[in-house]
Amino acid sequence: MANLKEVRNRIASTQSTQQITKAMKLVSATKLRRAQQAITKMRPYASKLNAILVNLGDAAKGDSQLRKYFEYKEAKKALVVVISSDRGLCGAFNSNVIKATRRILIDKYKEEGTEAHLLFLGKKAYDPFKKMDVESNTKYMSHLQDINSTTIFDLGQKIIDVYSDGDYDEVRLIYNHFINAATQEIRVEKMLPVEIENFESSDSKLQNDYIFEPDKSEILFHLVPRAIKTQLYKACLDSLASEHGARMVSMDKATENAGEIIEKLKLKYNQARQAAITGEILEIVGGAAALDA
Repeated sequence: MANLKEVRNRIASTQSTQQITKAMKLVSATKLRRAQQAITKMRPYASKLNAILVNLGDAAKGDSQLRKYFEYKEAKKALVVVISSDRGLCGAFNSNVIKATRRILIDKYKEEGTEAHLLFLGKKAYDPFKKMDVESNTKYMSHLQDINSTTIFDLGQKIIDVYSDGDYDEVRLIYNHFINAATQEIRVEKMLPVEIENFESSDSKLQNDYIFEPDKSEILFHLVPRAIKTQLYKACLDSLASEHGARMVSMDKATENAGEIIEKLKLKYNQARQAAITGEILEIVGGAAALDA
């Protein structure tokens, strides 16, 4: 039977851990509310922007200046933007992103003979790829620590610039899409070239014949880059909300597991204590019997 002091120490240690996980759960719940509000407010804007882009798509494909955003090229060189978190303790949140990144590198780009480069937002997904033979850009890794539209839009413009300069033939985005606190879904989206038919919008079927001023091409010249940057910003907000949701659920489960361990340790402690008392009684009874003899 385990030493009583050892069991007491384990109970105290587990209770301390339980307090930490409970506090982390409450912190994540607070952050989740803010992140959820941000992504909820962002989605209608992104949806309406996509609807306008879908409506003007035919004009975009016919303009020489805009064609670069839509023109399909054989992917000899690709950029993959990987969005993860800076901290762990959030269940399978980061491992799912890592698995999706490996799949696209091995199952798609390696088989097609495409040279792939990785751009990381968040530290955790970078660790498994440090020693892999793949070029990684960690310059913007800390952008998620204090996320704002200006920073992400600037990064989006840099991605558009390197694509326009011909450094890459396509750009893809890997992130966790937020559904609810307990559910996140891995998304692999193509940022460039733009595939209008893949844009999600409740208004995409409304093809109205409007009169535009200025003309469609000029509007799209500003609209298309903004839609691409908005796609990146929405993915970052989705990932942030997913991270806090995953951590809240993970810490809730950890708190629950700690409670179960404490109950088992208390039972073990009581059994050890009872065995010690029984042993002492037996010694007293044995000693009294020896004196009587």
